[in-house]
Amino acid sequence: MAEDAAAVTQEGKLAASGRALPRSSPGTQPVGAILLCAVLLAAAAAATVSNLTVQLPSALWLQSLAAPDIADMRQVLVHYAFLPRLAISLLCGAALGLAGTVLQQVLRNPLASPETVGVSAGAYLALALATLLSPSLLAFGREWVALAGAFMALAAVIALSWHKGLSPLSVVLAGLVVSLYAGAIGAALIVLRHEWLASLFIWGAGSLGQQDWSTTLWLLPRIGTAALAIFFMVRPLTLLGLDDEGARSLGVPLGAYRFAGLAAAVALIAFVVAAVGVIGFVGLAAATLARIGGARRLGQQLVMAPLIGGVLLWAADQGVQIATGPQGDLLPTGAITALLGAPLLLWLLPRLAFGSEAPTLMAVRLPRASRPGLVLMALGLALLLLLGLALLYGPGPHGWTFAFGDELQPLLSWRWPRVLAALSAGAMLALAGLMMQRLTGNPMASPEVLGISAGAALGMMVALFALVDAGRPVQTAAATIGAFAALLVTLAIGRRAAYAPERLLLAGIALTALFDALILVLTATGDPRAMLLLNWLTGSTYGVDVGDALLTGGIAVCLFALAPFFMRWLDILPLGSAAVQGLGINLKRARLLVLLAVAALTAASTLIVGPLTFIGLMAPHLARRLGLSRALPQAIGAVLAGALIMVAADWVGRIAIFPRQIPAGLVATLIGGPVLMWLLRRR
Repeated sequence: MAEDAAAVTQEGKLAASGRALPRSSPGTQPVGAILLCAVLLAAAAAATVSNLTVQLPSALWLQSLAAPDIADMRQVLVHYAFLPRLAISLLCGAALGLAGTVLQQVLRNPLASPETVGVSAGAYLALALATLLSPSLLAFGREWVALAGAFMALAAVIALSWHKGLSPLSVVLAGLVVSLYAGAIGAALIVLRHEWLASLFIWGAGSLGQQDWSTTLWLLPRIGTAALAIFFMVRPLTLLGLDDEGARSLGVPLGAYRFAGLAAAVALIAFVVAAVGVIGFVGLAAATLARIGGARRLGQQLVMAPLIGGVLLWAADQGVQIATGPQGDLLPTGAITALLGAPLLLWLLPRLAFGSEAPTLMAVRLPRASRPGLVLMALGLALLLLLGLALLYGPGPHGWTFAFGDELQPLLSWRWPRVLAALSAGAMLALAGLMMQRLTGNPMASPEVLGISAGAALGMMVALFALVDAGRPVQTAAATIGAFAALLVTLAIGRRAAYAPERLLLAGIALTALFDALILVLTATGDPRAMLLLNWLTGSTYGVDVGDALLTGGIAVCLFALAPFFMRWLDILPLGSAAVQGLGINLKRARLLVLLAVAALTAASTLIVGPLTFIGLMAPHLARRLGLSRALPQAIGAVLAGALIMVAADWVGRIAIFPRQIPAGLVATLIGGPVLMWLLRRR
């Protein structure tokens, strides 16, 4: 009995940590991960031989490696361009795989990745600001500017979460806020000054092109030092997999270990980003594929994830060179890696045994509002006041004025459709985000994670690039088809596992990465149609007409009327599958119905105003930080907060630089980010 109780206690601790429980014995070898690594290695080696053969006869390969003949340009190119690029792909892929594994362990979140802590967005923003405001800084080297931005982002994350002892949830939320905020500022700069920042598109998608060995020699000691520090911390990092209470009972200094683990992982990410740009998805994919392949223990993961990440990026880069030529860099390697890694992850996901599920990753004590009704009334009153401002106040021929009577009549015809669409879209995305976070128990879950928004974007992209004259009805129809195709794929992958949250989230992330990579490749080409797509991706309402607004509002009312039927499930689902089934609820049916509701809410809003990442992700957290903990009050609070932020964003974006406009999605992040940062800093 004592042994059983100890086993149950340990199982509870691991479940509370949000990590999957192994079904194999501790001595089991990660055979699947080794096999996957061997397959990727064979593909990468074959592609490398093919690329080398095109450039140089095989008899000269060794000479070009050791002592190239300077008179032979082919050998010079192989020695100073091809080989350094190969080395860089292995180094960067391994570093990102290792960083992704450490972050998932430290943050106890299977969705944690190099993008989670805001480093990539910070580096990108620093380069954009330097390019526009102080180009002389770039003379010191682009990598130093990017490195400074990356570590400033990390400093912001630590400052926001320090008073919480760097708890996993606080670091995740702070990282998401910093990443979204820096990304929104960077996107706003691109929209306003895209002609000056066009060169950053390729860098932002990960470009591995090299001209000598200097970058490799710069990276090697830095990555080696950070990796060595991580391997010396294997035992402390393993203890971080326990829940906080269990770790403290063992005398583990959680804050120090988390800080050390975060610092080492972020250093790896920052060095890679500074050297070659943003290479997304590799860190998440490598860590996840290692677990799928049977690497259950942390030590195994710390070995297999870097190997998989290295060969994955190597194979992807060699594929890029086959497509564009050995010296070509028309296709950014970072985006192509997602095109290779995402289908691989989708194929392997149905074969993954996750073990016992975590009841919740969001079990953190927050103050509860003694009178939630007053909080909701305050939010509702603020929304009404803001609606009045958005409809009545704005710039005119005689300056800033309130419009009434005959003066207001012509303005309302184009103001109210935008306001209604913004209100409806913000409210629907907020409710969808709350349902996703309560369904999965993951604070990083959002409507976009299901891949619906990315599917809609892909459908619109196909319409813009494949059809000569794709009007708004055609674009909407194409986006609808793309959105529901992505949903069907996600549901098909999760069906066998009763729509287990982790499987759904990983499937949605893989789909999103796949679609985003396609969009990123087109954006990097500089095609003018890509800018139209970029404007839609940033969340714009200025194309909304009366029909769109009424349709969106009607759909929102119908879906909100159904929402109360889900509230009991949303109160119970975060407790875990055992508690749900113990109460006699059909777990599979409940999850499916919640997912369908999330899909309907997300698709209806995305098709009108584009994907607005911030609203669905952060509005539930805003409501929770205001003390609204139960499902129904939190849902109402999230809906009001989402509508409030979106209406304010549309109004500010419309008047800030009149007659030009800033997309509402960017302004929503710029408005909501500081509010959530302030709430995060509160004790």
